[in-house]
Amino acid sequence: MEQPNLTYINDLSGDNLEFRAKLIGILKKELPEEINGYSEQMANTIFVEAAQSVHKLKHKISILGLEKSYYIAEEYEVNLKNNSTSLRADFETILKIMQEFVNRL
Repeated sequence: MEQPNLTYINDLSGDNLEFRAKLIGILKKELPEEINGYSEQMANTIFVEAAQSVHKLKHKISILGLEKSYYIAEEYEVNLKNNSTSLRADFETILKIMQEFVNRL
């Protein structure tokens, strides 16, 4: 499985270390909140709302340079809209990898 990285954040912030730190701070704050929201929606089988959470999380996936994972999330979002949890395990593995990476920052 591909690994998260800070390439996009580094490219975006350039030499501005303050901006880089701000972006990482936002990521560290928002990612766990969004994952928790998604988890609650899945626990309550509210698939339409879970699909919306997956849509938001796709942006974090992209920011962390996970190109293949983005496509899995995209397909999973469609599945949830169709009341299917196909790809759930793959998506939740991606979330775990992202969370572990962000926790180390």
